[in-house]
Amino acid sequence: MPKESVKRSGKVDIDGNPVVKQRRTKKEKDPNAPKRPLSAYMYFSQDWRERIKAENPEVSFGEIGRLLGQKWKSLSDEEKKPYEDMAGRDKKRHEAEKAEYDRS
Repeated sequence: MPKESVKRSGKVDIDGNPVVKQRRTKKEKDPNAPKRPLSAYMYFSQDWRERIKAENPEVSFGEIGRLLGQKWKSLSDEEKKPYEDMAGRDKKRHEAEKAEYDRS
């Protein structure tokens, strides 16, 4: 076994031999596969990120994420609806592209 593909767990088996776990290999992504649909929150984040950065230029990237999360949670269902509609359309797009991709 190549050294790069094993990890020592520090545990030993009954015979006293070290237990060796093999790493899982990542499944290679098909570059032609359709992109996954965005969630309503992701559409909201794209829309609001620049506004939050403009209002709070000194905050870090992580803090911007926290502010976006707080803003999203404070929105009413009516205010979230446009983003949910965009996500729904994107989901339909993905399903259609995925069906076409699976046929080919």
